[in-house]
Amino acid sequence: MAPRPARPAHPARKAALAVLLLTAGTACGGQDGAPTAEVAQQSAARDRIGTLSLRTAQGPRACTASVVQSPRHNLLVTAAHCVQSRRTGLLEGLVFTPGYRNGSTPYGTWPVQSVTVDPHWAAGDDPEYDVAFVTVGTVGGRQIEDAVGGNPLGTGQGFGLPVSVTGYPNVSDEPITCSVRTRSQSATQERFDCGGYTDGTSGSPWVTDQGSVVGVIGGYQEGGDTPDTSYSVTFDQRVTDLYRKATT
Repeated sequence: MAPRPARPAHPARKAALAVLLLTAGTACGGQDGAPTAEVAQQSAARDRIGTLSLRTAQGPRACTASVVQSPRHNLLVTAAHCVQSRRTGLLEGLVFTPGYRNGSTPYGTWPVQSVTVDPHWAAGDDPEYDVAFVTVGTVGGRQIEDAVGGNPLGTGQGFGLPVSVTGYPNVSDEPITCSVRTRSQSATQERFDCGGYTDGTSGSPWVTDQGSVVGVIGGYQEGGDTPDTSYSVTFDQRVTDLYRKATT
């Protein structure tokens, strides 16, 4: 699920996908078979989530990222280890492809321009600060948030939240989604248990029923050593401060 892009995967992450609770092609509909308004809304929200890859949408995969609301409408959130580490430096040439499905890029591919990580992460890959905000350039004169929308950042909301987590395993051209409830791993880390979150799903957003992002796969064990349990830094004042830095 969640090793750095440049290093070999954990052995446990080499296994095939376990439980795919919901793929991009799964949908519920009304009595006439047409998608309901709720399904349409969920689909639009999933299009704010996409792949981080090298150079092109079909290039080597790094991680998953998602669009968050920001004053300049150009900001993503992901795990810090997806984009920078003390040992490998900044991962150059990344692009973001929202709504990626089976080689299709319905909203284009957006070049990464800058990365904001906490100094604690930059100095020593501290798992307590494994969050990054990423700015992307325009495509066709439009900002990413204007193209696909963005989720608000949710901080200070505690544990035990029902969330939907969508991510892109490297072995699949479609994302997986799991609806779960967050649990406390420690005072500053949280977790959820659901199978299938293998390499490539680091950075996957944890989205509440209200649409707020309250976590990303990362943190403890860089997101987890097995596909069945995933972690995140608790979105608290640390993340609020980092967001302010990224947007100012």
